[in-house]
Amino acid sequence: MSGLANLPAPAWRDELEHQYADLTVTLETVMPCIEVAMHLPWIDAIRQLAALRGAVIMAHSYQAPEIFHGVADVTGDSLGLAQAAAECDADLIVLCGVHFMAESAKILAPEKTVLIPSLEAGCSLASSITAADVRALRMRHPGVPVVSYANTSAAVKAESDAICTSANAVQVVESMDSPKVIFLPDQFLGRHVASLTDVELVLWDGRCEVHEKFTAQQARHAREQFQAQLVAHPECPPDVLAEADFVGSTTAMSQWLERERPERVALITECSMADNLRTRFPATEFIKPCNLCPHMQRITLPSIFEALRDMKHPVEVPADTARAARKALHRMLSVGRRETV
Repeated sequence: MSGLANLPAPAWRDELEHQYADLTVTLETVMPCIEVAMHLPWIDAIRQLAALRGAVIMAHSYQAPEIFHGVADVTGDSLGLAQAAAECDADLIVLCGVHFMAESAKILAPEKTVLIPSLEAGCSLASSITAADVRALRMRHPGVPVVSYANTSAAVKAESDAICTSANAVQVVESMDSPKVIFLPDQFLGRHVASLTDVELVLWDGRCEVHEKFTAQQARHAREQFQAQLVAHPECPPDVLAEADFVGSTTAMSQWLERERPERVALITECSMADNLRTRFPATEFIKPCNLCPHMQRITLPSIFEALRDMKHPVEVPADTARAARKALHRMLSVGRRETV
C-alpha cells in the first residue's frame, strides 16, 4: 500500500450521482444540492481508501453532515466513540472529532492506531485546565475526590478519580461517596449538576466557547416567535437552562426527540447536531439558535482523505498517563454497570 501516498485529489465522475443517490437525498435536506455534488468525489474516495486500509471512521454528533452521513461507520458522543474504538475489530481508527476524543479512544484501545485528521481540532474546555491545576486543587482540598468531565486532556484524566459525561455526571459524583467533590472543568455543567445533588461541588471556571454564547433572550425568542420547544445542553449558562423544556446530553436530546416528536424544536447546542438529527426526524421543524464549533469544523473531507492516505496524525498517550486515565474512565463505566444491574 506504499503507493497510496501518491493518490491524487478526488475528481467528479458522472456515475457518482447514481451510486450515491440515497445519500444525496439525505444530504440535500440539510445543504444546497451544489454542495452535495462537491462532496461526493471526496466521500467516494474516502470510502474506498478506508476499505483498502481496513479502517473504521468514527464521527462525533457535532461533525458536518457530509462527514456524519457520508463517511462515518460509527457515530455518537465522545464516550460512545471511545467505547466503540475499544470494541471494534479494526486496527486503524480515524476519529472525526476533537483531540481529547481521539485521546480517549487511544486510552481505551491502546493497541490500535488512532488518527485525528487535524491537530488543530482542540477544545476550549480541555485547554482551560491542566494536570498541574488539578494537583493544586487537591492540595487546597485534601482528601476530596476529583471528577473530571470527558472534555479534558488525557493528562487531566490521569489526575482524576473518575470521569463523567453530561449524561451521567450526577451519578458519578454521587458514586464518590463523599460530601464534597471537585468537579472539573465546566462551570455551567457543574452548576447544573450541583442543582441536582446534595453533594457540595468545588467548581473550576472552564466554559465551552460554543455553549457559553447562548442567551436566555435567544431562547425566549425561539419559543415566542416560532412556538418551539427548547432543548438545551447543560454546558449552557444557567439562565438559558431555566428557559428550557428539557436539559440533556447529546444522546439524551435525540432520545427526547424520539419520545416527544415535537412539531418545532430549538436545539440550543452545536449547529451540526441539529442538521444531523433533522434527517431522522423529518416531521420536526428545527429552529435556531445554534452555534458552530470552530474546532469540529477543522475536520473536513479532504483532511480525512489525507489522514487515510498519509496515515496522519497518529495519537499517542504516554503509557503512565494512559494507565491512570484508563482507571478513571473505567471507574465511570463501573457506575453505569452498577445502575443497570
